Amino acid sequence: MTHTEIEVTAELVRDLLRDQHHDLADLPVRLGARGWDNQLWRLGDDLAVRLPWATESADELLLKEHTWLPTLAPRLPLPVPVPQRLGEPSTRFPRPWIVTTWVPGEPADRAPVTRGAEAADALAAFLTALHQPAPEQAPAGRDRGGSLADYSEGFVKGLASATEMGLIPDPDAVRAVWDDAVAAPDWTGPALWLHGDLHPANVLTTDGTICGVIDFGDLFAGDPAGDLAAAWSLLPDGAADRFYDAYQPAPDAATLRRARGWAVRRALGGIHIGEAGVRGRPGGKATWGPPAHAALRRLIAPAPEQAQVPFPSRRQPR
Repeated sequence: MTHTEIEVTAELVRDLLRDQHHDLADLPVRLGARGWDNQLWRLGDDLAVRLPWATESADELLLKEHTWLPTLAPRLPLPVPVPQRLGEPSTRFPRPWIVTTWVPGEPADRAPVTRGAEAADALAAFLTALHQPAPEQAPAGRDRGGSLADYSEGFVKGLASATEMGLIPDPDAVRAVWDDAVAAPDWTGPALWLHGDLHPANVLTTDGTICGVIDFGDLFAGDPAGDLAAAWSLLPDGAADRFYDAYQPAPDAATLRRARGWAVRRALGGIHIGEAGVRGRPGGKATWGPPAHAALRRLIAPAPEQAQVPFPSRRQPR
């Protein structure tokens, strides 16, 4: 992480607005959140300002959202932060920034889903609408997409490290999920639009169900299995099957196997980030640990109706 040398304050945000979008400069400004790549500042009741601060790649991610999300947002059944204005680099702040709509709700890592059926249906409807063929000029993934086998070395090292810290109760079962996913056939369908980063901190909830999706900086085109993995980390026990039943078109067995692989990779990463947060280390987020551990527990649990088969296909394609 490379935090910007410029301190971002409410006064700086107001100054940027006065310089470039003066009609918004008198709205109240208050800090919303400091994310992995960007800072988020509430602007009045309905808008937000997002400024890159913690990674060199944040500029590119914001510009990607500004380019593509206004086109995709109208077809999505859940609220998303739609870019409204673009801020140009200047002497005050030498990086691009954007003004988006504000999406109300609490991040699911802090307010987990409790109404599993409703949330499964909402997530399935959202991804069914998003997962449409993307144009040839659509962006590629950033450390996402492609073959799972490309990530095996890092996964094995991460699993060994977490096991040494006592964070993984059954590493052999975790490795079995991964190996099964790596052995699954690759995606051969068209490259579909993907959110690319559907971890609990990027999904919002209210009253126990999903009410919005944020942070489309990793938007790209590819294999839908990466997004379908989110069911394991976002939904409570027993709700993943309902999600996969509701998602259209019905995923085939190979896609479900790859989804489990992406889910176990994401859970392992969340466990590391959560542990770093508990220990007060840079980049750590303590709230990421509980949903990651819960996802891993669900992923390695044998299906009760076929307990003798480690990772059965839950359904056949229609």
